[in-house]
Amino acid sequence: MLSPGSQLSRFQTPVIITVLMLLVVSCIATVSQTTQELGPFPPPKTEPPIVTPGARPGDPPSDAIVLFDGKDLSAWKSLKDGGEAKWEVKDGAMVVARGTGDVVTKQEFGDCQLHIEWATPAEVKGEGQGRGNSGVFLMGHYEVQVLDSYNNTTYFHGQAGAVYKQHAPLVNASRKPGEWQTYDIIFSKPEFDEQGKVTKRARVTVLHNGVLIQNNVEIYGETWHDRPALYIPIGTKGPLKLQDHGNPVRYRNIWVRPL
Repeated sequence: MLSPGSQLSRFQTPVIITVLMLLVVSCIATVSQTTQELGPFPPPKTEPPIVTPGARPGDPPSDAIVLFDGKDLSAWKSLKDGGEAKWEVKDGAMVVARGTGDVVTKQEFGDCQLHIEWATPAEVKGEGQGRGNSGVFLMGHYEVQVLDSYNNTTYFHGQAGAVYKQHAPLVNASRKPGEWQTYDIIFSKPEFDEQGKVTKRARVTVLHNGVLIQNNVEIYGETWHDRPALYIPIGTKGPLKLQDHGNPVRYRNIWVRPL
């Protein structure tokens, strides 16, 4: 007969072995998990290219494509007839010429960083959507609204900085009429399959006068004013379009960085 101590040892041994096995498995799992976490993040092999920033805030960096520098409209054409852009160039700004139609860039872009400065008329005329109205259309299809939204009530997803009829801006960062304002826009293009069905919606981030107003929001399709948003298949690139809405809105210092 075994002593009480020996019987206790007989029962303890399997328990100790089981505990040790669990500790070993746990250690292996921890090491494996650490290895998996480190695996997808190898050190980059390519050094980031050097880009020289502009001398002043808002100036184009060294890799930017300048679309308007205050001199001429050589980078633009008329959307209406494909001829030369018929807007005016005055005091270093391009000015909407009422009735001449929208203007588009001759170059086309997809994913991009866009800087554009604009000013609504100093003399206030009209109200709501009739006051200092224009628009910046990414790829020619997706509008970031330009409007005099300083003490000017309108529907929220139609005021300055809205993704028109889809997303109201997070805040109203508008300056007074006649004062220069800035948009800094980061845009990711939509993607379509072979049948023309959208597989990835466009996204946009907008800073208005340095204030974040659209935070990587999805664009749900064409930014129509009278119909629900819907994607129409387009290419991988498209022009930047500025809208003639009948108001003498001014633009200056327009540049883009393809991403």
